[in-house]
Amino acid sequence: MNVPFPLVDGPPAPALLQERRGGVAVLTLNRPEQRNSLNEAMLAGLTACLAAIAQDDTVRAVVIAANGSVFCAGHDLRELTAHRSDADGGRGYFREIMARCSAMMQALVNLPQPIIAAVQGTATAAGCQLVASCDLAVASAASRFCTPGVNIGLFCSTPMVALSRNVAPKHAMEMLLTGEMIAAERAEQIGLINHVVPPGTERDEAITLAGKIGSKSALTVKIGKQAFYRQREMRLDEAYAYASQVMVENMMARDAAEGIGAFIEKRTPLWEDR
Repeated sequence: MNVPFPLVDGPPAPALLQERRGGVAVLTLNRPEQRNSLNEAMLAGLTACLAAIAQDDTVRAVVIAANGSVFCAGHDLRELTAHRSDADGGRGYFREIMARCSAMMQALVNLPQPIIAAVQGTATAAGCQLVASCDLAVASAASRFCTPGVNIGLFCSTPMVALSRNVAPKHAMEMLLTGEMIAAERAEQIGLINHVVPPGTERDEAITLAGKIGSKSALTVKIGKQAFYRQREMRLDEAYAYASQVMVENMMARDAAEGIGAFIEKRTPLWEDR
């Protein structure tokens, strides 16, 4: 059952819902009438949930889903535009919102547990950024993706950061410069998403994938996720030196000794996440 997160919009329509499926935490964007745009309440709710999950050893994986026909339309432009009348023309507010959103996106990457986006509709601008910031993504065959800022005079610069770290430069530049929608199949081809599934099954498929990952040693997954993102920004020689040290430390963990022993003995390993 979906449960309202207590720190966001109150009843009857909280901006964010939480659900537990065993070791999988499901966070559901719940502003369908506003196309699940990332307003202040949504950003605050996601930030608070991620902080709590990072400290919760019972959560082994996370799924981010959405209610309604749109996964996420990006920033709430009405909320942003309302601050044009501020004394500074909105500059201070825009700076604050972009900083909050950027911090939340980084929290996704820095979370110890893997995060899977379950995309049922369009994911545009910061919504596309949200998908790209998750570790994995499962999307409906009916879903579509774009970074349309160039069409309204506001280049998708912050979505560009996550997008360019997911797909090849020329694919990212084409999306950013044209602002055109791409279909789920194309998004899969260029590496923005992992799997295209029949409409209506994306959430269950993402939860199933999260469960598979959650069955592994949580310590090993945490070590691997952290190392993946760190080495990617290094030179080749630095990356190998860093990864070699990670391997050594990982080998010293109890779960590595158990997993290797179980493989040799042809039995199922018993993880203790240490």
